[in-house]
Amino acid sequence: MREFAVLICAHILGDFLFQTNWIAQNKGRIKGWWVHVLIHGALVYLVAMQWGLWKLPLAVALLHGLVDLCKCRFPDTPKTFFIDQMVHVGILGLFSGGLSEAGITLTPDPWYEGLVWISGFVLVTKGAGFAVAKVAQALVEENGLVVKGLKHGGACIGNLERSLIFLLILIGQPGAIGFLVAAKSILRFEEAKKQELAEYVLIGTLLSFTLAIASTFLTMMAVSL
Repeated sequence: MREFAVLICAHILGDFLFQTNWIAQNKGRIKGWWVHVLIHGALVYLVAMQWGLWKLPLAVALLHGLVDLCKCRFPDTPKTFFIDQMVHVGILGLFSGGLSEAGITLTPDPWYEGLVWISGFVLVTKGAGFAVAKVAQALVEENGLVVKGLKHGGACIGNLERSLIFLLILIGQPGAIGFLVAAKSILRFEEAKKQELAEYVLIGTLLSFTLAIASTFLTMMAVSL
């Protein structure tokens, strides 16, 4: 499980922290694909801290790239996004099983905990943000909604609220999350008068909070390995 957690951390950093908008839009083209693959390979090599084990990052990076090429053949929907992530996680699980059987350990103790905390925070903010954005975009397109506001304002608010959830759970105050829900409900009161917008906001908020809470607890479990 520890080796699995290390590989997942590298995946989170590669897909959600170091994947720029340009890379996301050009993964189906040669240049963008190679940049993305090289980033994933470099991250696995760096976080694993097994400097003679170069075949692992090479294999992980190439398989990641192949999965992304397959994904590019399908519509960019929330379902595609979640299936893509599940396939990546499954592949990394197979790699971690092979490492365990070979008796190979990754990332020494002084570095492991810090890696997991950083990756966990990225997952809570950026990773969950990607998922919420996909669902929100699908709702807007399917229902012809007109959502007004500051450019990237919703994404910024989402990152801040998930960061607060991450912090509140870590300091042992999960009950305070209820105050976040109440505060957001008050601020969105006018929008709640329109059923379609109210449902749109509710779905986005509940999904954001659920992913943030689940990701935080998964991070805490990984740290304890």
